[in-house]
Amino acid sequence: MFSRRTPAPGAENRLTRALASHGRPVLDLTATNPTTAGLTVDPAPALALLAAPGGGTYAPDPRGLASAREAVSAYYAARGVSADPARVLLTASSSEAYGWLLKLLAAPGDVVLVPAPSYPLLDALAALEGVELVRYRLPEEDRWSVHASLVAEAADRAGAAGRRVAAAVLVNPNNPTGTSVSRAELDGLSSLAARRGFALVSDEVFLDYRFEDRPGDVRVAAADEGEALVFSLGGLSKAAALPQLKLGWILANGPAALLAEALERLSWIADSYLSVGTPVQLALPGLLAWGERAAGALRTRLRSNRAVLSEALSGLPEATVAPLAAGWSAAVRLPAGEPEEEIALRLLAGEDLVVHPGYFFDFPHEAFLVVSLLPEEETFRDGAARLARALRRR
Repeated sequence: MFSRRTPAPGAENRLTRALASHGRPVLDLTATNPTTAGLTVDPAPALALLAAPGGGTYAPDPRGLASAREAVSAYYAARGVSADPARVLLTASSSEAYGWLLKLLAAPGDVVLVPAPSYPLLDALAALEGVELVRYRLPEEDRWSVHASLVAEAADRAGAAGRRVAAAVLVNPNNPTGTSVSRAELDGLSSLAARRGFALVSDEVFLDYRFEDRPGDVRVAAADEGEALVFSLGGLSKAAALPQLKLGWILANGPAALLAEALERLSWIADSYLSVGTPVQLALPGLLAWGERAAGALRTRLRSNRAVLSEALSGLPEATVAPLAAGWSAAVRLPAGEPEEEIALRLLAGEDLVVHPGYFFDFPHEAFLVVSLLPEEETFRDGAARLARALRRR
């Protein structure tokens, strides 16, 4: 009756089941929704832009209205990146962008290479397209950096199993480790992808939340034409802290003939959905301008909460907080004596505190906890204190 692309009911993990049956209010350090995080920047001026004249008309362009794509181009220009609006295509979200790119690049049964550790949403998106994921390792000893040689190893494993590699995903900066791809490694990946006949998809939704770029780190993978087809993803959800407005984008680049065909095929896919609303497209220039203030307020909070977490855990030499290189999360490394899922369950039962165990993000070994740095400062301070108190009782 039902497709194997969707999970059967009752497939929740232990922490999800425990949370569903938990009878008390919880302090949630996994929250990543900026609309519930009590930002000091008033969203009313941004939301008022949605009532701009013209929102009641409907003259769709599959790639997105020219004015909106020009706004995305201006957004990149302000960050030192040349992005021709002709290479921009609008989507309702980065998740939809992934879906469209998987439709463009992969047939059912093909392989997409993805980093580990990284955000678990990619599993669901791949399953919905009938695509298999093969993971490439981000080495902890090099602060979880991308290495083209390890991507090549993953491609070799897929090839040895008789599977076609359709794309390799970069999460740049990575969620939750915050690390980015270097120019040398991106060039190596582009050469590898061109030789093997696959594309690169660079998820850059945390572009505006980078704190410790290393010399040579790449901010926008599709900024320059390389040997391979490359797609960079962004959107209002993070750039302007407005996930409810549902607008993202794809910036494409690559060899001219290949790029032209990719954009034509993507336009055909987009024309089948026409998912981005006219009012949000018309409002996009103003929304991105407002988003500069929202992102600035969030960056201040993220730094503050990271300092609070380090202070709270400073008396626990066995607990190590990863540097805040980028993003909205902090990874806490603990000794492997107790499974991280048991730690998370104990935090819920004893402290009414919700955190993510590291295996949710494909950390390669025990024990990691991942916490969101997004909550309001006082809420986060309370959560950090509960975490430290529980860890002292181990």
